[in-house]
Amino acid sequence: MIQGNAISSPGGGGGESGGNAKVVYILYLGAIVIGLLAPIGVIIAYVSRNDAGGWVNDHYRFQIRTFWIGLLYFAIGTLTAFIVIGWLVLLAALVWWIVRCVKGLQCVSRSEPCPNIETWLW
Repeated sequence: MIQGNAISSPGGGGGESGGNAKVVYILYLGAIVIGLLAPIGVIIAYVSRNDAGGWVNDHYRFQIRTFWIGLLYFAIGTLTAFIVIGWLVLLAALVWWIVRCVKGLQCVSRSEPCPNIETWLW
């Protein structure tokens, strides 16, 4: 089936065209201001990945990994914040979080899977 410029198989996106994946990325970005949005986003990703297929499933895996790796980076930064390096780690983790979310949003808007799902960077 052809949708816009993208070719997808019928039902290949879980019937949602990446709608929930887009919501999770937006929640993650909103978590920069309201931290409680990130756990809500990861719960949505865990629940939605069972119904997803094709390229959308890659986004849910990317989002779940983003949450857990980000939690690790932010925990390390928080634990070392009493020395200068902790603040640098927190800043780097914030930039990392934003880049992963923006990159994921761009891929969802083009109906493409996330490249390099398993990476710890972006």
